[in-house]
Amino acid sequence: MELPFAESWKIKMVEPIRKSTRSEREKWLKAANYNVFQLNAEEVYIDLLTDSGTGAMSDRQWAGVMMGDESYAGATSFRNLQKAIEKITGFKYVVPTHQGRAAENVLFSVLVKEGDYIPGNSHFDTTKGHIESRKAFAVDLTVDDAKDTQKEVPFKGNVDIDKLEKFLAEKADKVPFVIVTITNNTAGGQPVSMDNLRRVRQVADKYNKPVVFDSARFAENAYFIKVREKGYENKTIKEICLEMFSLADAMTMSAKKDAIVNMGGFIATRKQDWYDKAKVLGIIYEGYLTYGGMNGRDMNALAIGLDENTEFDNLETRIKQVEYLASKLDEYGIPYQRPAGGHAIFVDATRVLTRVPKEEFPAQTLTVELYLEAGIRGCEIGYLLADRDPVTRENRFGGLDLLRLAIPRRVYTNNHMDVIAAALKNVFDRRESITRGVKIVWEAEIMRHFTVKLERL
Repeated sequence: MELPFAESWKIKMVEPIRKSTRSEREKWLKAANYNVFQLNAEEVYIDLLTDSGTGAMSDRQWAGVMMGDESYAGATSFRNLQKAIEKITGFKYVVPTHQGRAAENVLFSVLVKEGDYIPGNSHFDTTKGHIESRKAFAVDLTVDDAKDTQKEVPFKGNVDIDKLEKFLAEKADKVPFVIVTITNNTAGGQPVSMDNLRRVRQVADKYNKPVVFDSARFAENAYFIKVREKGYENKTIKEICLEMFSLADAMTMSAKKDAIVNMGGFIATRKQDWYDKAKVLGIIYEGYLTYGGMNGRDMNALAIGLDENTEFDNLETRIKQVEYLASKLDEYGIPYQRPAGGHAIFVDATRVLTRVPKEEFPAQTLTVELYLEAGIRGCEIGYLLADRDPVTRENRFGGLDLLRLAIPRRVYTNNHMDVIAAALKNVFDRRESITRGVKIVWEAEIMRHFTVKLERL
C-alpha cells in the first residue's frame, strides 16, 4: 500500500487563535472601513492576508537567531548571508535591506528615471509603486493564457516574448532593464519556465538590456520547473536556482517569503557598477553595508532559511497544502486561477460574484464576505490593488480581479484548509444574493489598497 503524503516537519510550539461571532466581525469590519488591512490581528481567526513574514521558522533558524553577530560593521552574520546568497544564485555582490520593497527602492533609485518604461511580466504592487512614483511606467507583458483563470497551462507566469520583442523594438532607448517576477504573484502565483527565462534573456541581449528578477518566491518557481518542465525532473532545486539566476544580471528579494523569515531582504547582482551605486544609497536608506536594516540574528536566520528552503522536501510540503485547498474548492465548484500556485489560491471573484459590477470591486466584496462568514482574512489582488492610471486617473479594470488566500508556511493544518473551503462554499452558495459591492470614500494617490476607506453599498 502506498503511503499517504505527510509533512516533512513536526510541530514544536502552538499559538492560540480566537474565534469570533458574526456580530463582532460586522462591528470590527465597519470600524476598519471594510479594509481588512485595518483589522487588528486578534480580530482574525485564520489569517491569509499574506505569506510575507508570517511563516514558522525552523529549529536551525531559531538557533541561528541566538548566534547572531550584532556588530555594526563586518558582522559574521553578514558573511554567512553573503555566502548563502552566492551559493544559491551565483551573485557576488549583496546589499542587505530590511525587506523587498526597500531593495526595490534602493535599486530603482539607481536605475529608474522619469519617463522610463519597465517591461516584464505582471509587476506586483510595490514594484509598480516604486516605478510609478518615479514617474516611470510599468508595462505588463504576461502571456494571454494568464487572463483565463480556468485554462490549465503549466507556466502562466511567462513573459509574452513576442510582446517583449515588439515593445523593445519601439522603446528600447527608454528601457533601463527588463524585470521578471518569479513566481508571478499578480497573475495568481504562477511560475515562469526556464525556457521563457532563457528567451527573455536572448531578447534583452539583442537590445543590450539588463534583466532583473523580482525573486520573492524564486524557490517555488524552481520547484515548478522541476515538476513541470521537461529535462529538469532529475535536477536539484539548488541546481535549477543557479541556472535561473545565470539568466539575470541582478535580483531583488523579499526574503519574508521563500526564506521563511519574519523580516529581511536584499539586492544581489553580478554588475559591480550597479553594486557600487546601490551600496551608497543602501547606507543612506537602510544602514551600513553589512547589516542594511537587519539585525545580525535576522541575517543568520535568513542565511539558514535560504539553504533549507531550496530543498525539494520543504517546498513540496507547503505547495502540497495549497494543492489540498485547491482540491477542496474543486469539490465545491469554486473557480480559482488554475493550476494552483505555490503560495496561495487566487479565487476568481468575477466568476463568483457575477452580479457585482466591476465598479463596485467584486474581489474586495468577496474578501469582505469571507471575513464576515468565518473570520478568515484574505487579500484582494485586483481592481483596488491595480490603482488608477497615473495619466488618466481612471480605475484600471483591465486585469484579473482575484481574492488571494495566501497560506503562511508551516503555520496552519489541513483542518484549517477545510474550514477555509467550507466558508468559501457558504459564500459561493449564496452568491446570487450578493448584488452590491463597495465604494471608495477615501484613497491614497498610490498603493491605495493598504489604506483605502470603503463603504458597503
